[in-house]
Amino acid sequence: MDPAVAERIRRDIADNDVVLYMKGSPVFPQCGFSAAVVQVLTHLGVKFKGIDILVDPGLRDGIKQFANWPTIPQLYVKGEFVGGCDIVREMYQAGELQQLLTDKGIKIEAAA
Repeated sequence: MDPAVAERIRRDIADNDVVLYMKGSPVFPQCGFSAAVVQVLTHLGVKFKGIDILVDPGLRDGIKQFANWPTIPQLYVKGEFVGGCDIVREMYQAGELQQLLTDKGIKIEAAA
């Protein structure tokens, strides 16, 4: 893995409480899985940084190696890898995502 890419990922997840590596942008997701995670975060009113992996092939490969997770999107909260679309959706439906965010001091603005 390119050390510069690893450093960029570390910096992104250190500088932002909630980071979503995704295909496309939060406003215009380029895949259904990315759109689903954006929808959950938006519904919860969570502020997050969306990072489009499609514009940077190095980042696209690097993020998969960084998390040892083969798919996009990937959600990080306070520097910790949470999971991809299915995990985020399941956690959300079970109330676990809301609990994780609250435990980490992330403000949820939506009605539960």
